[in-house]
Amino acid sequence: MVTGHVITIIVKEGALIIMKKITEFRGKYFFLSNFYNANVEYNGLSFLNNESAFQAQKVLDSQTRNRFCTLPPNKAKSLGRHVTLREDWESVKDNIMYNIVLNKFSQNISLQERLLATGDSILIEGNTWNDTYWGVCNGVGKNMLGKILMGVRNNIRNKCVDNNTAR
Repeated sequence: MVTGHVITIIVKEGALIIMKKITEFRGKYFFLSNFYNANVEYNGLSFLNNESAFQAQKVLDSQTRNRFCTLPPNKAKSLGRHVTLREDWESVKDNIMYNIVLNKFSQNISLQERLLATGDSILIEGNTWNDTYWGVCNGVGKNMLGKILMGVRNNIRNKCVDNNTAR
C-alpha cells in the first residue's frame, strides 16, 4: 500500500462508488506540499517554494517580502511567524494561497501533470503539527490547502486558467 493513499468503497442507491483519498503530502505525494521545492513566481518575485511565497504575502513592504525569496520552507515559515501581519490578512489569505498554488502548477508543467494524475482523489493535507486550518490533524480540520489543490486541479483540467500566472 502506498503511504498516504486510502480507497473507500461506498454503495449508494445500488451503485458502487470508489473514493480515493490522498491523506498526506509525503513520499510520492510530497510534490503537493508547500514545502516542496519548486520555483514559483508571484507578485513579481521569484520564490524557491510555495511556503516562502505565501509567508512573504503576510507583509506589504517589498524589503521584507524580498527576504523570503531565497529561504527554504522551514525558515520562511519561522520568519513568517515573526512579522507584523498586514491588516487584511485573514480576509485575503485563502485567495493568496489559491493563486500561489495555481502558479506553482501552471509554471511547472511536470508538477501540473502529476497533480492531474491524482485524478479525482480527495486531497487531504494530513499532519501531526495540529494545523487544522490548512490541513487535518487527528481527523479534525478544514483542509483548506487540500480544497485549494482540488480546485486548482479542476480548473487546470477544465482549462479555466491560462498556463502563465495568477497575479
